[in-house]
Amino acid sequence: VTPDLNGGGAAIPQPHSNPASEVPSPAEMEPDRPIGYGAFGVVWSVTDPRDGRKVALKKMPNVFQNLVSCKRVFRELRMLCFFKHDNVLSALDILQPPQIDCFEEIYVITELMQSDLHKVIVSPQPLTTDHIKVFLYQILRGLKYLHSAGILHRDIKPGNLLVNSNCLLKICDFGLARVEEPDPSRHMTQEVVTQYYRAPEVLMGCQHYTSSIDVWSVGCIFAELLGRRILFQAQSPIQQLDLITDLLGTPPLSAMASACEGARAHILRGPHKPPSLSVLYMLSDGATHEAVHLLCRMLVFDPAKRISGSDALSHPYLDEGRLRYHTCMCKCCYSVPSGRVYTRDFEPPADRPFSHNYEQSMHSVWQGKELIHRFITEHQQGKRVPLCINPQSAAFKTFIR
Repeated sequence: VTPDLNGGGAAIPQPHSNPASEVPSPAEMEPDRPIGYGAFGVVWSVTDPRDGRKVALKKMPNVFQNLVSCKRVFRELRMLCFFKHDNVLSALDILQPPQIDCFEEIYVITELMQSDLHKVIVSPQPLTTDHIKVFLYQILRGLKYLHSAGILHRDIKPGNLLVNSNCLLKICDFGLARVEEPDPSRHMTQEVVTQYYRAPEVLMGCQHYTSSIDVWSVGCIFAELLGRRILFQAQSPIQQLDLITDLLGTPPLSAMASACEGARAHILRGPHKPPSLSVLYMLSDGATHEAVHLLCRMLVFDPAKRISGSDALSHPYLDEGRLRYHTCMCKCCYSVPSGRVYTRDFEPPADRPFSHNYEQSMHSVWQGKELIHRFITEHQQGKRVPLCINPQSAAFKTFIR
């Protein structure tokens, strides 16, 4: 290999001939610069030495500390390989793992996006109504795909919505995602969703929730796009709940049927609050009647009455966003000399549900390690020259920290 003369920090493989019986040597790549840190990993910009393309490299550390971590990482990895949708980030490649005895970390290659929606919202860049409509349309389009595959994201927030300068948007970070639990008697974790975007049923300790928690998060983001500020910005979960009831009013008992006793008592011992939804019109000039109507369908206290992501896509507010996206941004439609050829299904669902049956065979960390190692190895079969990290690069020392 030789250094990249363009300053990209990558290594470019030299042409060589291998006998047909030999397995090609993996191409080494070096981290370039950090672009994001999350609860379960770090993401760097790198250059793919096979074609010179800039991509994102996500490191998943501490995979095999315990069985819970092992299952979570394997679930995320399989999801990234399962996704096939323009508005959902997916795996382009996985770096070649070492021998299983030395296998401790996973490195996944994804498309490199330029920014995220949080950075756009807090920037001085103007956001027009067209921007908001096309962003919201893509969020809901990706969410419909996830929910149709039976997947709850459980951490929809502006920082997990990647965007490019052409306004293309992709949902990312599936570290908290899981398959929706159909059995209402099965308890689900409460430690989900960043607080500002957490649905009231989760704040109130509901033991079982559905995909409607993601729709609530999208409603909060929609309001944030309109007003350029966080809608419910509280210091604690209790205060978060108080801010929600300040806007929506005191919920009826039927909407709190699944809440824990303490949360229900907190709501009932306070003064009765009438709804004050008219303040949503004051978010910005873009808060038209259509916008506020859709927002009010998303920000419903009772999850059973909250609009679904699929139904939200049918709201007339999103008609212009759909038209703009499919006229000049999507890959599912294309232009010919006689005009534009549109796809038959503008918001396609997943072609099959995401299966998590493999988790039933994971009873130990070592079993998990074997399953993940085999999955990555099989995933790479028949593909291009495999990739591996160049451990001698200066940037790698920073990357592994």
